[in-house]
Amino acid sequence: MPPVPPSHDRKGFDMSKTILLIHGAWLTPEIWEPWRARFAGQGYNVLTPSWPLMDRPVSDLRAHPHPELGKLTLARIVDHYASIIADLPEQPILIGHSYGGLIVQMLLDRGLGVAGVSIDPGPAAGIKPGVKAFLSALPVFLAWRGWSRALTMSFKQFAKNFANDLPGAEQQKAFDDHIVPAPGRIYYQSVLGLGASIDWKKADRAPLLLVSGMDDRTVEPGMVQQNLRRYSVSSAITDFASFPGRSHFLIASPGWEEIADELLAWVEAQIR
Repeated sequence: MPPVPPSHDRKGFDMSKTILLIHGAWLTPEIWEPWRARFAGQGYNVLTPSWPLMDRPVSDLRAHPHPELGKLTLARIVDHYASIIADLPEQPILIGHSYGGLIVQMLLDRGLGVAGVSIDPGPAAGIKPGVKAFLSALPVFLAWRGWSRALTMSFKQFAKNFANDLPGAEQQKAFDDHIVPAPGRIYYQSVLGLGASIDWKKADRAPLLLVSGMDDRTVEPGMVQQNLRRYSVSSAITDFASFPGRSHFLIASPGWEEIADELLAWVEAQIR
């Protein structure tokens, strides 16, 4: 579904040929490789840096997660990407998925990026989870010392709540290829509103596109719509796009190319 245009007039923003792709929890930059190749083929310089403490192959992260990974905070992740942006010759286009989508919003809040795309974003302070999202996150909150540990996702959880639009025969391979431990602390930060705040009224941030997979059970469509309503108090450009039948794994499920192309077309319309 095409993005819904905002009620205010559009205005031009600086052109950029640099794209920074930000992965979410349970994943690594490897999930972005098809997107990187697709955007690079269109002349973009595409960067896919990992979160702190996660710059290793999937197999290594699974077998030996960093002992401090469980204590990784949103602030440290955002600072990490802000430092990468500071070293770039131009402000980048920011595209993030899941908690990477929240990180995109937090970077825009700092005045970074020429445009941002937040795909099924992890909840900022004040965003209330739906019933399905609450149940999908429950294993994190029931885990012993979940606040300070690197937690794992089971295949059953992945198949039911994360990649429920993926054909059954492909779910195990996707799980084996991509899923790694994640820091439990960022979930608690979202729920408690600690270090997960956004200035919804900020008028001078770059354009933002909020994206929802309509069959997402991890970040339900209503949660993404909550973001849109909160941003309505700002004069900055905020658009919304939804994709029917798509789960939280929409960036890697069959048909991801359509999503990548639509999102890039939206970005190019903002910064042209």
